[in-house]
Amino acid sequence: MNVKSMRRNRRKQKISLITNIIFSLITLSALTGCIILLLQNYSLRNRSQEAMSRIEEFESIREEFKYSQADLDSYIQEAAAAGSTAGKEEVLGELKQRILGGESTVAVFRSLFPEDVVVYADGGYHFFPISDSLKKHNYVYDNFVMQDDGEVVYMDDTQEIHSAKGIDVSRHQGEIDWDRVGGNDISYAFIRAGYRGSSEGKLVEDEYFEDNIKGALDNDIAVGIYFYTQAVTEKEAEEEAEFVLDLIEDYDISYPVVLDLEETGSDTARTAEMTKEEYTKAAVAFCKTIQSAGYTPMIYGNLKTFMIMLDMEQIEEYDKWFAYYDTPVYFPYDFAIWQYSSRGSVGGVNGDVDLNVCMKDYLK
Repeated sequence: MNVKSMRRNRRKQKISLITNIIFSLITLSALTGCIILLLQNYSLRNRSQEAMSRIEEFESIREEFKYSQADLDSYIQEAAAAGSTAGKEEVLGELKQRILGGESTVAVFRSLFPEDVVVYADGGYHFFPISDSLKKHNYVYDNFVMQDDGEVVYMDDTQEIHSAKGIDVSRHQGEIDWDRVGGNDISYAFIRAGYRGSSEGKLVEDEYFEDNIKGALDNDIAVGIYFYTQAVTEKEAEEEAEFVLDLIEDYDISYPVVLDLEETGSDTARTAEMTKEEYTKAAVAFCKTIQSAGYTPMIYGNLKTFMIMLDMEQIEEYDKWFAYYDTPVYFPYDFAIWQYSSRGSVGGVNGDVDLNVCMKDYLK
């Protein structure tokens, strides 16, 4: 077994064992055995051939690991059958204090596995080893500061701000008073140009697109564009890009043109059976078409978008707009814009609006 294989197997073992500990808190009757299994196997992991064999049956050699509740229950039952009381109080006390103190299970996982990106999706926890080949951001988390009005800014050590405040809007915000928006220090706005229907696949222009883009530009607010995709092929993605280009050709677009890629949450959506490779090819096709027309392409998404739906290696060259509604922002790779709230309040906009902080100067 080579070094790389041994490291991969050790990572598999560590993930499995600590996963047992966390979920054993839910099944208190099996708690003692699960913790002891962790302690014993962690100290003997290089010699435990039986455990390694069990894990290898459970996992392939992929760099992504997923554990369902059924898998964890099976481990917990095995642990309970062989459990003892040694070390129970110390481990239980620490984990109980963290979870009962309000820390989520996924947050505990993320602190235990800093070498992985941990994503909870589709009823399970996914572990993605952080890639050395992908560009990392160099943001200092403590330099993202939430001000009294709820706005997040990025500062340097001298308190100088190095970010710009923006919003993104669509028909969901209804009619917007852009004159008032401009008086709220909004530097830019991403306007939804349209979307593709999730069932029939029809291309639809956002009914407020024209009003919004004219209103923003008339009030000296820089404009970016986004399109909600449901493309299932590269050809459809190119069609979406051309649809957007036709809509924006008469306007001054200084911020990126964005592919909005999100899970629909519906088993009947036309994209429901798409693979990671298919999603990635479609995204690249959209971005290439936008780039060829002279605009800056960008991809919008959340952890599931970037870690599960897309192949990060293939979209490395494109700017990223990351949606994450907690602090500190949890994403190791390079991104230009952070959407930090979906419930912001901005004068001139009725109801909630997405708030964004941009660390890249697109106006240069």
